[in-house]
Amino acid sequence: MLRFWLLVFLLLCGAAQAAPAVRYCDYPVYPPISWSDGKQVRGLAPSVVKAVFTKLGLDVEMVVLGNWKRCLLDAAQGRVDVVLAYRTPQRDSDLLFANVPVLREEVAVFYNSRRPLQVDTLKDLARYRGGLLFGESYGEAFDQTVARVGNIEWVSDSQQNFGKLIRGRIDFIPHERRTGLLYIEHLPGGGDIRALPLTLAVDHLRLGVSRHSPLAGRMPDIDRELQRLTDRGDIERWLAESEATYRDMIAQPEPRR
Repeated sequence: MLRFWLLVFLLLCGAAQAAPAVRYCDYPVYPPISWSDGKQVRGLAPSVVKAVFTKLGLDVEMVVLGNWKRCLLDAAQGRVDVVLAYRTPQRDSDLLFANVPVLREEVAVFYNSRRPLQVDTLKDLARYRGGLLFGESYGEAFDQTVARVGNIEWVSDSQQNFGKLIRGRIDFIPHERRTGLLYIEHLPGGGDIRALPLTLAVDHLRLGVSRHSPLAGRMPDIDRELQRLTDRGDIERWLAESEATYRDMIAQPEPRR
């Protein structure tokens, strides 16, 4: 009997050790959704992911790659388990998206007030040069316009993208309104950047699971936890806390050398 219970104990320990951590890929350049303080990734997105999978009894391993396109590619091929992204028909072939959204987002057009734009509809953007991060998507209509017109310059990070807008090398940046306005608050030259009243798209940030991941069979559990976080107000609270923390960090003077 003692041997039997010892065997059961060893099997349970082995099963617990065999459960791999959830590999969550992020590209932290979208405050307050996800951003880096130089030491760790912070923001709403990692808070939500950790809360959901901790509740499901799983550890989370953060994976940070060189650009957002790499995150999506690794998720599509099963090298990572989870991303937070907009749902598109193309991504549906590689990812399973939670039904319960994390956050409603509004895509705006940012421009340099020294070079105003005459834009009333999405089609009007075809007359101007835009900038996007590798892998970004802002709705099927916008993606099709970009592919047809070919007026977009692709870069790896927001600082480079907004820097080009400030210097007049591009005319506009499609960007989520909340994150864009927060990002330019303390950006050198950001005082000239404005957001048009035009809304390109309204979409929802969702938790996406690779179809190659063992988590693909746990989407009902993921939705249940996301709904619980929403109902308790945790997501709204984490968003406000992330905005405040990011502003505090940016406002700190750089240390003297």
